[in-house]
Amino acid sequence: MTKQLIKVAAVQATPVLFNLEATVEKVIALIREAAKNEVDLMVFPEAFIPAYPRGLSFGTVVGSRSDAGRELWLRYWQNSMTTDGNHAKRIGQATKAAGVFLSIGITEKEAYSGTLYCTNLYFAPSGELIGKHRKLKPTGTERIIWGEGDGSTLTVLDTEIGKIGGLICWENYMPLARMAMYQKGIEIYLAPTADQRDSWQSTLQHIALEGRCFVIGCNQFVTKQNYPSDLHAALAPFPDLMCRGGSVIISPLGETLAGPLFNETGILYASVDRNDIPKSKLDFDPIGHYNRPDVFQFTVVE
Repeated sequence: MTKQLIKVAAVQATPVLFNLEATVEKVIALIREAAKNEVDLMVFPEAFIPAYPRGLSFGTVVGSRSDAGRELWLRYWQNSMTTDGNHAKRIGQATKAAGVFLSIGITEKEAYSGTLYCTNLYFAPSGELIGKHRKLKPTGTERIIWGEGDGSTLTVLDTEIGKIGGLICWENYMPLARMAMYQKGIEIYLAPTADQRDSWQSTLQHIALEGRCFVIGCNQFVTKQNYPSDLHAALAPFPDLMCRGGSVIISPLGETLAGPLFNETGILYASVDRNDIPKSKLDFDPIGHYNRPDVFQFTVVE
């Protein structure tokens, strides 16, 4: 039976950068902390495990790669996570103990491939990994470190707390990717990100109004001092505050329910009523009376 009243949490935290084991331990501790507030759904930021490597070039310029950059890449790859290994199992066990749905961003690796992916994982209260989404189009120089996902992971999960899914960071600027989410009936739209700009808040509000869905935006809080000390020299051109956050929870009518949270770590909580979704569609429904299939045709290649 689907619940109407649910409690959601957006976890704005700092990973233990480039340290898979320590970051997984921190994730488990944060799951336990948020679970004390009896939440139904917890959301972590983009690439939380093992870190969003803001400011690092991995020794690359057009036409050249350095040996030092390859060594740093190896370090990032070694601390990335598979979806079927012990670290995923431990996160699933923590999710089961807390009795919550969990969404978390990881850099995903596969045993048979050297390619990494920016991936969002979904765990059920049973502890089972029930879905994942790979970022369709890494942005800018993210393309150096992450491969591209495909239409097979445009995931929307039909659960007892509603239809949950979403897109990662600037995928949310892709109108057809958003439409794929809307066509699947998304109700709780997750937008983990590394974007800390004020303008990003407008994007999330637009998605809520366009999709007539709850939107949970979640970002990291990271300072230069959080990076391993041997990487500080490479970060010299950047400010001490590398990512100020901006996590937020927004209603289907574009009203801010919690946040945005800037310049600190913290967990945002909001109680949401899924009845607000059909009420919001009185005057706009992107896949109902505001959809024109007689004029437009839309297909997702999976």
